[in-house]
Amino acid sequence: MKHFYTLILLFAFCLTFGQNVAKHDYFVQFNGNQLSKKVSIDEVLNHPIITKYISKKPDFDLRKYTDIIQLDQKITIHGNFLDSVPYYQVTIPIKNKEAVKQFLIEKQGANGTNNSIQEFGKYAVFTPNGVKRSFVWNDNYLVVFELTKKLPVKSYDYAETAYVSDTIASAEAYEQAVVVEAPTVYEVPNSPKIAEKSQKKDEEVIVNIPPVPAADSVQEDYLYDGNPYEQYTAEQAEFDKKLAEEQSAIIKALFENGFTAPSSEKINVAADISSWLDYGGAIASLYGAYSYPMSLFGGYDKYLPMQKNFGNFIKGINVDFYFDNDNARIEEIVEYSEQIAGVVSKISDRKINKNIFNYFPAEKPLGYMSYHINTKAALENFPSLMTDLFQSSKFTKEDIAVTTDLISTIVDEEATAKLFDGDLSAFLYGMKEVEVLTKKYGYDENYQETITEEKVKKEIPLFSVIFTSTHPTFGDKLLQLGVRKKLLTQNGNVFTVAATQEYGNIFILKEKDVVVVANTMDYFSKGNGNFIKESKKDLSKNSIFGKMNMAQTIKAFGKNAKDSELDRMTKISTQFSDISMESSKKLINNKLKFVFKLNSFKSDKNIILQTLDLADEMTSK
Repeated sequence: MKHFYTLILLFAFCLTFGQNVAKHDYFVQFNGNQLSKKVSIDEVLNHPIITKYISKKPDFDLRKYTDIIQLDQKITIHGNFLDSVPYYQVTIPIKNKEAVKQFLIEKQGANGTNNSIQEFGKYAVFTPNGVKRSFVWNDNYLVVFELTKKLPVKSYDYAETAYVSDTIASAEAYEQAVVVEAPTVYEVPNSPKIAEKSQKKDEEVIVNIPPVPAADSVQEDYLYDGNPYEQYTAEQAEFDKKLAEEQSAIIKALFENGFTAPSSEKINVAADISSWLDYGGAIASLYGAYSYPMSLFGGYDKYLPMQKNFGNFIKGINVDFYFDNDNARIEEIVEYSEQIAGVVSKISDRKINKNIFNYFPAEKPLGYMSYHINTKAALENFPSLMTDLFQSSKFTKEDIAVTTDLISTIVDEEATAKLFDGDLSAFLYGMKEVEVLTKKYGYDENYQETITEEKVKKEIPLFSVIFTSTHPTFGDKLLQLGVRKKLLTQNGNVFTVAATQEYGNIFILKEKDVVVVANTMDYFSKGNGNFIKESKKDLSKNSIFGKMNMAQTIKAFGKNAKDSELDRMTKISTQFSDISMESSKKLINNKLKFVFKLNSFKSDKNIILQTLDLADEMTSK
C-alpha cells in the first residue's frame, strides 16, 4: 500500500511539472534583454573596480560565466514555500551544452570526487555530494532545482512515552499494557488511568497507554524505545531517499519532452528586474516556521490571525527595478483584495487641510516627508477588518462580534479621528550653531549623584513637525495640563518645552486646526513661495510624498566630519542629487503603487556605471 501511494504522488508531481504549470509563490526575472539595451554587460564586468576585486579574489571572476550564460536573455528564479511540493528553480539560458559540462567538471568536481554527471540524451544531471540541489541542462538552458521539503519536526508527548510526528495519517488505534517498576513513593500528575497501584517498593504496576495513531507512510509514529538520535538518522536517510526519487521524477518530467522556460503574467517585462511575491504564501511560510515554537506557550497561537486571512487581504506584491541614465528607481505595487482595496481607497484619498501650508517653508528644505490619510475612514473600517482577519482562528463569530462591538462602543470614530485628522508633515531645514543648556551627571565624595547645568555651543538640526487636529477641546486641555505640571511655558499660542534644550528651544504652536512641534520659526511661509506651489501639486496626486536633497544635506551635516569621511560624502553629493518617495492616492485595478527614486546629476552614462565609477573613486588611494 505504501508503494502504491508513492507511485500516485510521483505521477501527480510528473503531471504538474511536466505541464510546466507548477504553482509558484514567488517569481523573479532578470530581463537581460531589456537591461542590455541600457548598459553593456561587458562594460560592467570589465569595470576597473570589478577587475580590481577579481584580482584579489580570482574565484569570484564573473567574466568566466559569460562563456556559458547568455546574459542578454531572461534569467528567472521561482518556487513556492508550503505547497505539497515546495521547491525553488533557477533557469539560465546558456550558449553551449558542452561548455556547461566542462564548467561543472572544472569548478564543481563533477565526474570526480564530487559525484558523476548522469547523461539522459536530451539532458544531463549533476547533483553534488552532500547537497540536494541538482544542476540540469540541455542545449539551451541550465536549471538549478531543489525540493525544499523538510522532515517534520517531532516531539515527545506529555508523558514522554510516545514519540509522535506532527503529521499523522489515519490508522487503527490500539492499546497496550506496559509493565514498569514503581519506586516506593511516586506521583504522575495528569497521567493515564493507573489500573493497579502499589506503595510497596519494586512492585509491578500496570499502566494503560491511551490509543496512539499509526501511519503507513515515511513518517510512521512509533513508541520511543531506543536511541532517539539513531532513530532520527534512519528516518532522515529514508526521507532524503524518497525526496531524491521525487526530485528525479520531476526533473525527468521537466526535460524529457523538451524543456520550456518558466514565465509569469505577474512579471513586468518592461522593468530591468521584476519580481512578484504571493503575500499569502509568504505569510504561510513565516507562520509555518514559527508556529511550533509559538504552540509551546499553551496553544495561544490558535487565537492569532490565520495565515490565509492575511493572504485574503493582500493578493501579491510586485517589486520592479529600473536603471536609467539619470536615475535608479524601485516601483512597489501592492495588489489588494477587492474588499480591502475599497477600504484603502477611502483611507488614502484625503482632502488635505489647507491651513498646514502656512507652516511649510517658502523654499525647498533639505528634506521633507508629507503623509495624508483619512483617519476617520480607517477607524470606521477597523472592526470589519478585524472580523475578517480573525474569522478562522479559535475565536468564534460571537467572540469577534462582542469584541468589535466593544471597540465600536468605546471608540467614537468621529471624535477620535479629530484628535489626529490624518495630515502629518516633517521638515529638515539645516544646521545651526546655538548655545544650549545641558545637564551633566556625576557623583560627589559621598557617592551622591550630582547634577550640574552649563551652557555649551553645539550644532543642532533645525526641524518642524506639523499635523492637524480639529477636536474642539482636547488639544487645548492637554497643553494647559502641561503648563500646570510645569512641563510647558506658555507665551500666547506658543508653548515652550521646559524639560530639555538638547536640540534648542523646542516649542509647540497651536493655531486653530494646526499643531506644530519645532525648534525654529524662521521658515514658516504663511502660504507663499515656490515650494508651496510644488507641494500642493505633488500632494494633489499622492497620499505620501517626500524628498531629500543629498548634496545640501551632506554639506550641512558634514561640517564636523573627519576629513576622510567628508571627502567620501562630498563625492556622493556631487554624483547624486536627491532621493524621493511617493505613493499615489488612487488605486488602479485594486493596486497601489509606491515609487522610490535615486536621481543623478549626470545623464550621459547609465546609473549602474555611475555607481561603479563612484565606488572606484571612493576606494582608490
